[in-house]
Amino acid sequence: MALIDKHEILEKNVTLLFLASFAVVTVGGIVEIVPLFYLENTIEKVEGMRPYSPLELAGRNIYVREGCYVCHSQMIRPFRDEVERYGHYSLAAESMYDHPFQWGSKRTGPDLARVGGRYSNEWHVEHLKDPQSVVPESVMPSYEFLANTELKIENVSGHLIANRRVGVPYTDEMVENAEADLMAQADPEADWSGIEERYPKAVLGDFDGNPTKVTEMDALVAYLQMLGTLVDFSVYEPEENYR
Repeated sequence: MALIDKHEILEKNVTLLFLASFAVVTVGGIVEIVPLFYLENTIEKVEGMRPYSPLELAGRNIYVREGCYVCHSQMIRPFRDEVERYGHYSLAAESMYDHPFQWGSKRTGPDLARVGGRYSNEWHVEHLKDPQSVVPESVMPSYEFLANTELKIENVSGHLIANRRVGVPYTDEMVENAEADLMAQADPEADWSGIEERYPKAVLGDFDGNPTKVTEMDALVAYLQMLGTLVDFSVYEPEENYR
């Protein structure tokens, strides 16, 4: 009874209620924020991870813009049914350059964390244009307009610099060659030596079936084709502290 009386005092006193609410929010905020200052200590270093290429980064932005994360997660849980269906469970390091990450929990469609290399460019393009033509039971809408929309980014280098400011290790060389790398990755006639050196395992060539221009479809397919391909899980061994 005494506890109820005290609770009534708190509820009826605006000042006390505000102070109590402020204290709860402050403690909760500290608990969530403080670990972020030690983020580097909580992410296992994994060989093979690199920043997105400019074209992949543009594709990722389109992925976010079109709300693909609403129906597709990019986080394979460490459970047998998940691993058998999608592949090796997701590592924190695989999302270390994502701002924001695309983990998600909604799976109207399948998880895409390991979709890179599973299907051809042609399959992805057809699937994005007419999902039901390749997956009859799909409820995914058509994104055919991406193939008709020329990719336009006003300041490619500036985009990389902005990501560098939040911790993505883009080098000066990457920034300097950003626009050229973006165009070259989707050009089957381009000299790929530089981009291969700067972005190992980047998928190169025409993505949307139209080599005469770089479209938003090129960018999105380039992004999808690299997902889950950077870490070689055939030789991956978790660090002792993470076992």
